[in-house]
Amino acid sequence: MTPDGDPVQTDSRQMLSRLRALMAEDAAGQARLDAITTLIAEEMRTEVCSIYLFRDEQTLELCATEGLNRDAVHQTRMKLGEGLVGRVARTGKVVNTDNAPAARGFRYMPETGEEAYSSFMGVPIQRLGETLGVLVVQSKQSREYSDEELYAVEVVAMVIAEMAELGAFVGEGAAMSARHQQPVLFRGGIAQEGAAQGRVWLHEPRVVVTNPIAEDPNRELERLEEAVETLRVGVDRMLSTAATGDKEQLQVLEAYRMFANSKGWMKRMEEDIARGLSAEAAVEKEQSTTRARMTQVTDPYLRDRLHDLDDLSNRLLRILTGQGAETGAEMPDDPILIARNIGPGELLDYGRKLRGIVLEEGSVGSHAAIVARALAIPLVIHASRITNEALNGDFIMVDGDQGIVHLRPDDNVVAAFRDKMAMQAQAQERYASIRDKPAETLCGTRLALHMNAGLMADLPSLEGSGAEGVGLFRTELQFLVRAHMPRRAELSELYAHVMDAARGKRVCFRTLDIGSDKVLPYMKVIDEPNPALGWRAVRVALDKPGVMRMQLQALVRAAKGRPLSVMFPFVAQREEFSAANAEMNKALERERILGHPLPSDIEVGAMLETPSLAFAPDSFYREVDFLSIGGNDLKQFFFAADRENELVRRRYDTLNVSFLTFIESIVKRCEAHDTPLSFCGEDAGRPVEAACFAAIGLRSLSMRPASIGPVKSILRRIDLGELYEVIDGVRNAGDQSVRPAVMEYLKGKL
Repeated sequence: MTPDGDPVQTDSRQMLSRLRALMAEDAAGQARLDAITTLIAEEMRTEVCSIYLFRDEQTLELCATEGLNRDAVHQTRMKLGEGLVGRVARTGKVVNTDNAPAARGFRYMPETGEEAYSSFMGVPIQRLGETLGVLVVQSKQSREYSDEELYAVEVVAMVIAEMAELGAFVGEGAAMSARHQQPVLFRGGIAQEGAAQGRVWLHEPRVVVTNPIAEDPNRELERLEEAVETLRVGVDRMLSTAATGDKEQLQVLEAYRMFANSKGWMKRMEEDIARGLSAEAAVEKEQSTTRARMTQVTDPYLRDRLHDLDDLSNRLLRILTGQGAETGAEMPDDPILIARNIGPGELLDYGRKLRGIVLEEGSVGSHAAIVARALAIPLVIHASRITNEALNGDFIMVDGDQGIVHLRPDDNVVAAFRDKMAMQAQAQERYASIRDKPAETLCGTRLALHMNAGLMADLPSLEGSGAEGVGLFRTELQFLVRAHMPRRAELSELYAHVMDAARGKRVCFRTLDIGSDKVLPYMKVIDEPNPALGWRAVRVALDKPGVMRMQLQALVRAAKGRPLSVMFPFVAQREEFSAANAEMNKALERERILGHPLPSDIEVGAMLETPSLAFAPDSFYREVDFLSIGGNDLKQFFFAADRENELVRRRYDTLNVSFLTFIESIVKRCEAHDTPLSFCGEDAGRPVEAACFAAIGLRSLSMRPASIGPVKSILRRIDLGELYEVIDGVRNAGDQSVRPAVMEYLKGKL
């Protein structure tokens, strides 16, 4: 209120107009921030305006003020959540109080001289969900600031965030370091091992708003209306194209159209423009509000709808700015893909052009991870905020072995990283020299090393890696990357090409492994409390046998009289295998009746991924032609540790005595019934683990192609009898893991 008790009227358009003029002046970053605080205090007729910015993820610093003690600038700091300013930064919510000292979380900062001010309003300085700092106004008079004043401060806070993005506050005496120029280290999760360096390629380039303040509001309204109409036409076009698609896809597009035609959405953006924002800034303001709401919503359906609105905002911003794919930007020769998340089809479109992939989200079992492994591309997941920090063309180094990403690294990091890559290259040369030699140990035991695959693009690695065959061909990728169910003829042709490319080497086809984290785009999503233990793989196939029958017929036809190996995933008990095997026999009989050539030899096996199958009756071991231990799933069920949960997935060691003893018991059961056994999974491709598996009796391992050289190299240098004595000694001593003792033994062999 004014001294006369009248409400203060704040003209946001006038404030933004003055702010635009201020920003057009040639001034250093600190001078600009100082001028902004003075301008806001004058326009709002309040005694204090202060700007607090993050110095690091946990620390806020007073960077400019009008009304508080100027000596406190760059001296006063507080932790995230500390005081009212820290509370605003932590929650992303406004604090507006007429009695700041009595407000929850208040902290007195004596060096600022703020004890004289009762009223306090703090607004987060945010850009698309990222909080950069807090904008504060204070007054001696005890009052709450009005909605109009709050709106004006929120608008200015958003403009400050855009200016920070554009580097407006850097330079001599700068309050902020230059964004997108400093080295940044990200620690994420390991989804595909390997190391790569290159240039950033953003899957969805961030739109930068260069004109947050409107010069001509009427023209900005026209631009918004034109862009929204273009957006609506595009959504209608997508709907007409998908008119014959599945119901769920149509529902998503209908939600898009609903938001694109939302009068409330449009009205709010028009009001923002009327108050002084440009069309782009108005869209981004609404988008920031949407993202803030996302963090508060727990219902998955509502979150998906908010994501739809967020995506539409991105589309609208690209139309307004002309930024994104439409600019014709060219992918660098050494691209490292950066994205929040990405689907398998989109990733396959990039193909082997990518040197590495970094995702903010994702999981070790996601579709993207499956494709990345198939393409042998290093992948780091859970690299929080990297899409905010990275710009197209930035130099970046990805350490998939450690889950570390170096963005714009300094010279020392570059030198150390390149030394590591050089050592890996030398090791690969060494592995190439033994490519055609057998994986035979010093004691004369020979192991069969096979590769995992899931795409035709994998098959050239069969020759180059020295693999003896394909121990696991994942057939679900062909289902995951399509918008509709593939036809039998398409699958038969694909499987035939795979067998042709193998040139007589064994290819073991795993039937469709869907459910859990692998949901087909055209498959109805089943809401399960624990999908990993739910309706998946062979369970889906037996309940919905039509797809399995079609796939088995395609495999039989693809063989064209050649030997055929097929295995069923996630078998938990004998009856499931028997039922699936009966479907195979039906497929063979049907093909015989139709006069099609049958495989010259057929072997039907199962993946042992559940502890229950290890204790199946002897009749199962006699019935099955072969078994393959699915190590990834078996380990998570054995230790009751979800491999998608970063809190527990690394807690348990493969070389734990109990797990190795369990695996050895499976080896002995298979030996007793002459049942061929292999181990398939990430651990099979880790040299130390592979050596231990060989020592306890496994004679066949299947892994990614790049792992065959390192595993073969270590096997050729060890005596399995000696290594077994080490393992048994640890077991008898009662220790938990054999890893320390095994590593000590291997030191003398490498």
